[in-house]
This record gives sequence, structure tokens and C-alpha cells, in this order.
Amino acid sequence: MTKYILVTGANGQLGHELQNVLNQRDDITTYFTDVEELDITNKESIHDFFKDLQIDYLVNCAAYTAVDKAEDDIDFCQKLNADSVKLLAEACKEKGAKMIQISTDYVFNGENDKPYLESDPPAPCSIYGITKLEGEKNMQELLPDAIIVRTAWLYSPYGHNFVKTMLHLGKTRESLNVVNDQWGTPTYALDLAHALIAIIDAPHWEPGIYHYSNEGTTTWFDFAVSVHRHAGITSCAITPCSTAQYPTVAHRPRYSVLSKEKIKKTYKISIPNWEESLKHCLQRIDK
Repeated sequence: MTKYILVTGANGQLGHELQNVLNQRDDITTYFTDVEELDITNKESIHDFFKDLQIDYLVNCAAYTAVDKAEDDIDFCQKLNADSVKLLAEACKEKGAKMIQISTDYVFNGENDKPYLESDPPAPCSIYGITKLEGEKNMQELLPDAIIVRTAWLYSPYGHNFVKTMLHLGKTRESLNVVNDQWGTPTYALDLAHALIAIIDAPHWEPGIYHYSNEGTTTWFDFAVSVHRHAGITSCAITPCSTAQYPTVAHRPRYSVLSKEKIKKTYKISIPNWEESLKHCLQRIDK
């Protein structure tokens, strides 16, 4: 039986990878939208779009992700990360569609010393994290049957991300300083896309919050070193530095490793190690 899936934020990293995966499926009809096709901050726009379409699932990849810029652009960040989620949830409720909301490790403050569980209390310390958490709550109030997937350190061959920045700087600079006291796990957007489709394909829909990133733990410094090593860049020296030596407008979690045990157990998902996925992504970028 054909499934009808709407993907919002389709021009972003995860949206692009969902297009790559879903376009290979004959048993799925997909609508890919970004702001040009559907303004998710506008209730009438959403209503008109949903009105005449069959939609079984909505995967909301749209978000305001410029973490530092969000500190000064609070209103629009709130509109896109929180208010629009409420509007989409209302539309899904009316349509009888199931919804998957993509969220972030930034809902935590980073004070843990062990991987964050889905049941750990959130305590965001940036506008980005605060608005993403509010989006989660907005959706859960309207759609208790929905799924939230929190992820972290997302990268892909598309758009702006840490991996592509390190490749560019590695080829244009002789040296770099990269933070070595923030711990987390990178997430290859293609792996996350496959995990989301596995949830939709599963025989049972199990609502709730799930965490997904690749396996393993690293720092931004070690991540950068691995990017250069696997890309064969040897002309740029990378030096570790502290968060205090590299201040940013928004506060970043010191430790935001996510526990993936729940999603692995519930949906029987196998998660690759971050370095293996990094190599795969770099091969695609090289092509």
C-alpha cells in the first residue's frame, strides 16, 4: 500500500538526504517542500497545502539552525522552531497524519558526564535550544501520538556544516584552532534519513522521544583531525583550544553525547560508527 509522506525543510541537509532515499522507493509518494512551496509559519498556507492532499506522515526537517545568530533573531527563531511546529501539528491532527519532529541535543545544558537519555530533564541554555524544546512541547500537547527524534552535530555533502568548513579551511589555511573540550557525536544526515524511514516502515508506530546520532564519542578537535586525515589534507596544522579561548555568542553544551539504546531497541536500527560514516560522506563529496 502506498504511503504518502510530506517532508518540510526539504532543501536542508536532512531534507536532501531524505529526497535521495525516498526517490528510490516506488511504494511511497512524497511531497518535498521548502519555504518557496510551503510557508510553515503561515496557518492559511498550511491549511491550503494540506486541504487537497493525502498525507499519512509529516517529517518536519525545517528549523532555524544558525545558533549564534538566533541570539539576536529571537522572534524569527521562535516562529520557525516553535510556533510553526504547533501549526503543523494542528494540521496533522485535522488530517489524521502521523508526525515526526526533528529536534536537537541543544535541549540539554551539557552538564552530564554520561550519554543523555530521552528521559533526562531538558535544560537548554541558548535561544536555539529553548525554541526547539518549545517546538517539542507544542507538538506533544497536540499530538501525543507523535515522534520526536533528537540529533546532534549534523553533516552531509549539502549546505553548510562542520565537515565542509574543515575541508575548505584545510585547503585554504596553514593552521586552525579547534575546540577540544566539547564532547559529542557527529551525525551523518544520510544515516539519520535511513533511520527515519525505518521508523515509518516499522510494523508498529511507537510514539515518544528518541535520540539518534552515530555511534562513538569525540570532540570538535578530533572530528576536525579525522576530516583532514580521511580527506588526505596534510598542509594545515590543527591545534586544540579551549571553549574559553574560542568564545561564541551562544552557549554550547560541554557534553551532548546522546544515548541511542531506545531507538535501537524499539525500531531494530543498526547505527554505524561516526568515523565510518564520515569516510562515506567524504567519498561522496570527493565525487
